[in-house]
Amino acid sequence: MVKRGVATFTLDTGQCPRWLFERMARLGGQVAEIIVEEFGPDEFIRRLGDPAWFQSLGTVLAFDWNASGLTTILTAALKESLRGRETRLGLFICGGKGRTSRRTPQEIASWGQILGLSENRYAGLAYNSRMAAKVDSALVQDGYQIYHHAFFFSRNGAWAVVQQGMNTGSQTARRYHWSSERVTDLVCEPHSGIITQRRNPTLDLTARASTGNRQLSLDLVRSGHASLEKEIKVLRRYWSNYVRTLAIKSGQQEMVFLELADREFHWHPVAGESFRSSPYLDRILARVCERNPESYETMLSLAGVGPRTMRALSLVAEVIYGARPSYEDPARYSFAHGGKDATPYPVDRATYDRSIEFFERVIRRMRIGQVEKDALLKKISRSGGR
Repeated sequence: MVKRGVATFTLDTGQCPRWLFERMARLGGQVAEIIVEEFGPDEFIRRLGDPAWFQSLGTVLAFDWNASGLTTILTAALKESLRGRETRLGLFICGGKGRTSRRTPQEIASWGQILGLSENRYAGLAYNSRMAAKVDSALVQDGYQIYHHAFFFSRNGAWAVVQQGMNTGSQTARRYHWSSERVTDLVCEPHSGIITQRRNPTLDLTARASTGNRQLSLDLVRSGHASLEKEIKVLRRYWSNYVRTLAIKSGQQEMVFLELADREFHWHPVAGESFRSSPYLDRILARVCERNPESYETMLSLAGVGPRTMRALSLVAEVIYGARPSYEDPARYSFAHGGKDATPYPVDRATYDRSIEFFERVIRRMRIGQVEKDALLKKISRSGGR
């Protein structure tokens, strides 16, 4: 089972054929109906937060197993399949790809009002949606720009987030999963799964190993703008004394590493920057200090605070005070259930068999033709080596 982690795929720029999308929507809707009928809506939400299960569902519905389109098309197909049935099933899907993702808060509020939820309750769901997007863009700095954000929730308040980022340099996409069942802290290891085929140098400020760096970043802000400005000026003035850089060509990208205080070289997202004065960054930091946030999460939630603000604070905390964050990619090589050659790890047979049995039971109950049902069951049996 994936404890935490993000999925990386080839970047798919093609269009999904209409006939395939319609079929995915029809079958996806039946899968949702059966799961809700047997286990309830919260269970369906919980499963969407599991990257391996989400991947398996996309494959069962006949989309490419290793393409970025599985995320966007599967989400759109599920949203279409539930249209008009949301309140009956107690399942709601908001957001999607590109511009649609930016309408997520409004969609959540709209459903909250239709369901008669209190403003605090649906505002809380919208806050979780917004913070998931901020965390994966500002705290997990792995080179992927978020372009797809979907927020799933049930009438009971269970929620899951599935979002995807794009790296145009490597022509790959990466998927991030969140589940309310597992989130205990929005800024400390909140993911239910990040699986990948390619691991990258990453500044991971969500890692438990980055706790000291997060706390010191907050302390710097709470010490006041005058004090923080002084620290940043020192860093800018003596930047060349603090670091020695080493550039290494990796494929089409040049990775820049740095050495701090005679320690080993390691990657840092600002190592290649001159760390020169930035009026915009200075204004944001002044505004954040003025707000005097009570927690790191509150600081991240403030308007205007993004990747550059958080890594600047992280760098001051590391270089001047020695509070080094994690540079380990939180993604795990955990594609579905493992590989026959033990790469990334031996096949987890028990989990694999449970997944096969689950989908076999669902398929048998689908209201589709017997020929189509037999074809799906054959596909599942073949994948399980039966």
